Amino acid sequence: MSDPLSAHFEDIEVGQVIPLGACAVDGEALEVFAERFAPGWDVAYGAPDALVYALWSRLAAEKAAGWAQTKMLAIDGLRFMRNPPPGELLRGRMTVMGKDPVGDDKGIVIAQHDLLDEAGRLVFSCLTRAVLKRR
Repeated sequence: MSDPLSAHFEDIEVGQVIPLGACAVDGEALEVFAERFAPGWDVAYGAPDALVYALWSRLAAEKAAGWAQTKMLAIDGLRFMRNPPPGELLRGRMTVMGKDPVGDDKGIVIAQHDLLDEAGRLVFSCLTRAVLKRR
């Protein structure tokens, strides 16, 4: 499968690891974000948790744009492990943990999403449940 996120429910396998892409923590964006949404946050500590979530959310949404996903049911189990500094390159990945068919036309995919820093350390992690169309 050349692009697993353009696949339907049947094409996605449990255990499959799908790269979500990469993005850097932009220093200017960090300062604006902290000023507007995290007053009192010292940017010397790196990106606040809410910005880390926003970066993951953007990567996941961009990758899933062509997916046969009809709805994201849940995002939970959020873990914020580090606050990456400006300029840090973050890479996203999604690991398919399980899947359940629901009727004839859809199924639920359970996945773990991770953001890793340049050294491969975990920055952020969450679990998702999404509804995908079946063929």
